[in-house]
Amino acid sequence: MSPTDSVSSGASTADALLTARDLHKRFGDNEVLRGIDLTLHRGEVVVLIGPSGSGKTTVLRALNGLETPDAGTIVVAGGPDIDFAPADAVSKRTRAQKRLALRDRSAMVFQHHNLFPHLSVLENVIEGPWRVQGRPKAEVIAEAKVLLARVGLADKENARPHELSGGQQQRVGIVRALALRPDLLLFDEPTSALDPELVGEVLLVIKELADEGWSMVVVTHELSFAREAADRVLFMDAGVVVEEGAPSEIFGAPTHERTQRFLTRILRPLDGD
Repeated sequence: MSPTDSVSSGASTADALLTARDLHKRFGDNEVLRGIDLTLHRGEVVVLIGPSGSGKTTVLRALNGLETPDAGTIVVAGGPDIDFAPADAVSKRTRAQKRLALRDRSAMVFQHHNLFPHLSVLENVIEGPWRVQGRPKAEVIAEAKVLLARVGLADKENARPHELSGGQQQRVGIVRALALRPDLLLFDEPTSALDPELVGEVLLVIKELADEGWSMVVVTHELSFAREAADRVLFMDAGVVVEEGAPSEIFGAPTHERTQRFLTRILRPLDGD
């Protein structure tokens, strides 16, 4: 279950685990993504920050094959390579197959836990690797138990989701993603639905995974987490990447006026209007 060794964010695109180029997405009259470029290297943690509606979640959903961009490319080391240019019916079927392959390489942890309420914690964790991936049931059960113990939930494997706190449910969601053995972990504001006192326990698990070298793209409003865990931070606004850099650069000396205004309002809310 160990991820591959990490590399520095300064590695070349040729060394990338995933490369997204010029992604565009429109919902009706609303152009949500307007030419997004993103590169992730193995073992790297990239954190996306920005105001609500800036396109962060749409980027994650595109990387997980849950959303189909209108244009652009996504290339994953070892495949798949997907070109979202307009295509005929045959190539559309091919792209659909590649999107499924893309989903096999990544796992998403959502804002809301999305656990099956009628299944136990253990059953929720093994559902994907056993029924979808077709791995032996005994193998995935043994691995699931190790992962649950890893996040402090060994005694909850027979509990139903409604018997858990929000933080415990989100930790089950993280374990469920890890059980799929993904190359890439995607987190969509994993603490936004939690009570404030439960946020820390979930962020600690994610920080430990980052320290272990898991490759991640994280959307979050928890800027202290971004400072501590990210290798690179991308600030998004209105469907574009306004600025990116190391946490020390983005939080310590942002160069773009829009980034400066956003951070001022978030980090010093009492100083605003």
